[in-house]
Amino acid sequence: MLLNTYSARNLKLKNRVVMSPMTRSRAVKANTPNELMALYYGQRASAGLIITEGTSPSPNGLGYARIPGIFNQAQIDGWKLVTDAVHAKGGKIVIQLMHTGRVSHDSNLPKGARVLSPTDIPCPGEIYSDTQGMQAHSTPQAMSESDIKAAVTEYAEAAKNAIAAGFDGVEIHAANGYLIEQFLNANINTRVDSYGGSIEGRNKFTLDIAHAVSKAIGAEKTGIRLSPYGAFNNTGAFPEVDAQYLSLVKELSSLGLLYLHILDHSAMGAPAVPAAFKDQLRKAFNGPFILAGGFDKDSAEAALNANQADLIGFGRPFISNPDLVERMQHSAELTAPDMNTFYTAEAKGYTDYPVKVQS
Repeated sequence: MLLNTYSARNLKLKNRVVMSPMTRSRAVKANTPNELMALYYGQRASAGLIITEGTSPSPNGLGYARIPGIFNQAQIDGWKLVTDAVHAKGGKIVIQLMHTGRVSHDSNLPKGARVLSPTDIPCPGEIYSDTQGMQAHSTPQAMSESDIKAAVTEYAEAAKNAIAAGFDGVEIHAANGYLIEQFLNANINTRVDSYGGSIEGRNKFTLDIAHAVSKAIGAEKTGIRLSPYGAFNNTGAFPEVDAQYLSLVKELSSLGLLYLHILDHSAMGAPAVPAAFKDQLRKAFNGPFILAGGFDKDSAEAALNANQADLIGFGRPFISNPDLVERMQHSAELTAPDMNTFYTAEAKGYTDYPVKVQS
């Protein structure tokens, strides 16, 4: 089933293999996509669907060094290089909209940008800066309601920019402890206004963005990624996690979104998302369902055959195997990735991995 065609809302996919979003930090000039990035994504266009690395809808969301944005014309033009490269090879590609929120350092942001979060408590741990090396996360400003409304508008405008850049859709990144999950997660969101204090309050920011993006470009072009039980960036489970995410997914389902993308971080050491809860989320969402997290070909086939998902996301195997789909077709050995080059600025460890199997 993994290599069979699949139709997902407005997307007709040549297989059920999804290239998961992965930060690669190659937008070296003013957070603008470039020809090197176009080559990288074009090399991997045999995936049924590519989801790009996290891309900020706002200057405020550029928390990591050299991550791309989609909030000005130069960035739109840069991303057009990428979408053209993927479409030229018959691929489909959506952009992941990711605002880092408090997972940020001031020196990574352009002049005038601010580190924002639902709280003014810094994210524990450190983050890399090209100018200062490893630094403690900067202290965020707790967002006012006007800040929240501005951020929602930024997501909608970024989605329109993405369509102008030729993308087949967008994915709202509401996982991995970035801004949207900072609102979702009760361990971080201690607000007592309408954007906190309850299941409905914590879900409100996510739903506001989903509504705004759907209105801007169409729900059939709007996907979303969630990571319940994830522990990345100081999130973690909380007492109402199951009830909250089921409520959220039911609301998202009513919008008719392009897909729901669930990430299980247990392969990276986080607690597993319980299988029964994944099944509940699948049943709650009336649309294409993507599972990601530690899959190989055999486990992906098993999940599809058990009707646990419609599509399966693969992350790191795509880094070092641009021909991953072809290797799976021929049961060929995979190349191991070089972790030392995951977030560097050069072509090494990015576009120079060998293609061993021709399609």
